[in-house]
Amino acid sequence: MKRYQRNMTGYGPNAPDAAWPNSAKVAVQFVLNYEEGGENCILHDDAASEAFLSDIAGAAPWQGKRHWNMESIYEYGARAGFWRLHRLFTGAGIPLTIYGVATALARSPEQVQAMKDADWEIASHGLKWVEHKDMPEDEERAAIAEAVRLHTEVTGTRPRGWYTGRCSENTVRLVAEEGGFDYVSDTYDDDLPYWLEVGERDQLVIPYTLEANDMRFATAPGYTDGEQFFTYLKDAFDVLYAEGQEGAAKMMSIGLHCRLIGRPGKIAGLKRFIDYIKGFEGVWTPRRLDIAEHWARNHPHERRERPSQMSFARFVEKFGGVFEHSAWIAERAHALELGPAHDTAAGVHNALARMFRSASHTERLGVLTAHPDLAGKLAAAKRLTAESTSEQAAAGLDALTDAERERFTELNTAYVDKHGFPFIIAVRDHDKASIIAAFEARISNATEVEFEEACKQVERIAQIRLEDIV
Repeated sequence: MKRYQRNMTGYGPNAPDAAWPNSAKVAVQFVLNYEEGGENCILHDDAASEAFLSDIAGAAPWQGKRHWNMESIYEYGARAGFWRLHRLFTGAGIPLTIYGVATALARSPEQVQAMKDADWEIASHGLKWVEHKDMPEDEERAAIAEAVRLHTEVTGTRPRGWYTGRCSENTVRLVAEEGGFDYVSDTYDDDLPYWLEVGERDQLVIPYTLEANDMRFATAPGYTDGEQFFTYLKDAFDVLYAEGQEGAAKMMSIGLHCRLIGRPGKIAGLKRFIDYIKGFEGVWTPRRLDIAEHWARNHPHERRERPSQMSFARFVEKFGGVFEHSAWIAERAHALELGPAHDTAAGVHNALARMFRSASHTERLGVLTAHPDLAGKLAAAKRLTAESTSEQAAAGLDALTDAERERFTELNTAYVDKHGFPFIIAVRDHDKASIIAAFEARISNATEVEFEEACKQVERIAQIRLEDIV
């Protein structure tokens, strides 16, 4: 089987009502990344100095050497930036989620105590602020376990949230397999939390952000002053707040770093944003853990049968009758590159329709001739498929007058004699009168025109059937 792992669908057009506390229109969640003292540094037994997310333009790792300027920029975050942010958020009464690198927390006992005294959530940001992308799986699993151990030792409680940032393709799975996290945030793919099935575990994912994030002060294209940061945050908030007023409440994540937004010229924009949102009713400013607990209570996960994960036999059993008496379409569709996008009615329909459209003319004609006449002899003898019986009954074709039945018989005979296949129409889109009108209008078409129209109607019938099944 060819299976595509990426999920390009998400909630699609049917996102749930977040139902935030007190009917909030938007949840604005602030994250402060605490990485100072956990970055690459030869003092930390790393091979080179740090080169990521600082005010040093074009920084590169110094192999085997201390980078004094880089170290001092990170130290500013711990020595000054953290406390400036601590005063701002405690003064505003807004709790933070800390993404705390375990080794950084271990080197900052005063800051950790201040986080705890403020009742901020301290989530895990990994063992060290280093790349995971090249870590062998066993090494990364061990690093995650050590991060949890050290975090628990330093803070007094184990972390309930996780964000790596510089993650590998295995990180989310490995963190879920660890089994103790209420949420993982190593994704940027939605405006709402969602559930991820990892083996037997249902793992909550709370997506994070790299754009409503002060890291853009240190990357190109990025922000050059606090006003740009404020403008971006304000615009994002305004859109999300308006959506919340329309009944589609979302979440807004904002990412911060002590050594970046903690600088006086940058924090001014953040202050303006906090003042701005305080002027609105219905704004919830929770910790990420609060969001996780709310989502688990109000939107618990329910596992369901997923077409992309079905065996060949189950897939054909479930969908083999969608195209009338043509199970071969489902048999071929199962071999396509199915994934989460095909776990909806629209997704399965697309896969089946592809196989129908790519079939030979003879095969497609076979599908058409497999369809029964409308209100014909098979219906009278109650020998239709369950789907056809239900569809014809819904349009009133099971309760015809003698005159109507006679007219259908005349039309059926004339149509088949001319075109070589039955008249096909998605009867659930019509009533009895409009079916007869379409019948009378289409019977005079050229056969090649009717063939294509009949194929379109077959696809529409399949779509309706799938909406009942999936």
